[in-house]
Amino acid sequence: MSSGTTTPRTISYQSAGVDIDAGDRAVDALKPLIKKTVRPEVVGGIGGFAGLFALDTEKYKKPLLASSTDGVGTKLVIAQKMDIHDTVGIDLVAMVVDDLVVCGAEPLFLLDYIATGQVVPEKIAAIGGGIADGCRWAGCALIGGEIAEHPGVMKPDDYDISATGVGVVEADQLLGPERVKPGDVAIAMRASGVHSNGFSLVREALFGVGKMELDTVVPEFGNQRTLGEELLTPTHIYAKDCLELAKECDVHAFAHITGGGLAGNLIRSVPEGLQIEVDRGTWTPNPVFDVVQRVGGIGGEEMERTFNMGVGMVAIVAPDQVDRSLAVLTARHVEAWTIGEVTEGPGGVTLAGEYLTAG
Repeated sequence: MSSGTTTPRTISYQSAGVDIDAGDRAVDALKPLIKKTVRPEVVGGIGGFAGLFALDTEKYKKPLLASSTDGVGTKLVIAQKMDIHDTVGIDLVAMVVDDLVVCGAEPLFLLDYIATGQVVPEKIAAIGGGIADGCRWAGCALIGGEIAEHPGVMKPDDYDISATGVGVVEADQLLGPERVKPGDVAIAMRASGVHSNGFSLVREALFGVGKMELDTVVPEFGNQRTLGEELLTPTHIYAKDCLELAKECDVHAFAHITGGGLAGNLIRSVPEGLQIEVDRGTWTPNPVFDVVQRVGGIGGEEMERTFNMGVGMVAIVAPDQVDRSLAVLTARHVEAWTIGEVTEGPGGVTLAGEYLTAG
C-alpha cells in the first residue's frame, strides 16, 4: 500500500439537496404578490424573522383574537399530477379564514408554510400566488411564512402546505351555539365543489375503483370539463360574505362544512337541548358528488359524513331575518336557501328526505 495524503471530499448544502439560491429566488418572486395583500396595520415588510401587525386597540372595546390553522390535504396529489399549482393556495386560505369567521371574527393576517422536496421558484410562485389571491379575497394580509426544502424526506415534485390565520371579534359580538334559540332558521350557502376534504376517498373511488383519468371529460360537469379541472375547483372563500351577513342581519351562529359533513359540523353550532332537522329536499348536490358515489359504489351515509354534499357554510339566523339574509347573500352572488329550523328536542342534527335531482 502506498502512503500519502488525500484531499477530503468537499460537500455543500446544495449537493445535499438544498438550493439556497433557488429558495431566495422563490421568495423574490413572492414579494410582489404578498405586497398586494397588505393592510394598513401591517408593520414592515417581508424578510424579517417575524411578521408584525399593529392591532388598532382604539377600534375595539374588548377585542378577542381568534386563530385557526389548517392545510389542504391530499387534494395536493391532484394538483401535483396535473402540474397546476395556483388553485390550492386559494383552498388553503379558505380552510383557515372560513373557520375564523364562524365565530364572527374578521381575518386579519395569515402566515403560510410550504414544504417541498425541491424548490422550483416558478412552482412556489404559483402556490404563493394562489395564497395571495385568497388573502386579498378574504381581506386579510399575508405577513410571512416559510419555504422549506426537504430532500430525502419528500420526492422532488412533492410538496405540502399549511397556514395559520388570526382574526379579531368584539367580545359582545362573538357568535356561537350560546346565541342559538328555538325557532332560528338554518340557511345554507352553496359549495363550489368538493372543497378540500375527503380527497383520499375521492381518489380511491375515481382512480382506484373507477380507473378514471384526470383528463377524462365528464358529461355531468358540462362545457367539456375534465375530471381534473372539476376536482381542482378552489374552495369558496365565505369570509366577506359571512362578515357582511353578520353586519346586516341578526346572525346567531355559523358552521363551516368541512370534514365530517353537514351533520358533523352543524352540530358544533347547536347547543344541548336543541336540534335541527335538515331537509335534503331543498337542494341538489353538485354533480361531482353523484359521480364519486356512483363510480365508487359508496353508500349514502358514508358520503354524507365525508363530504359537504353541496353546502359549504351554514348561517343560523333569527326567524325574522330569513328574507333579509337571503337577500344579502344573493346580492353577493352566493346561492343560498333555508335547510331547516332549530327546535327543542333531544339534540343533534338529522338529515331527512331525499335530495332533489338535477333537471
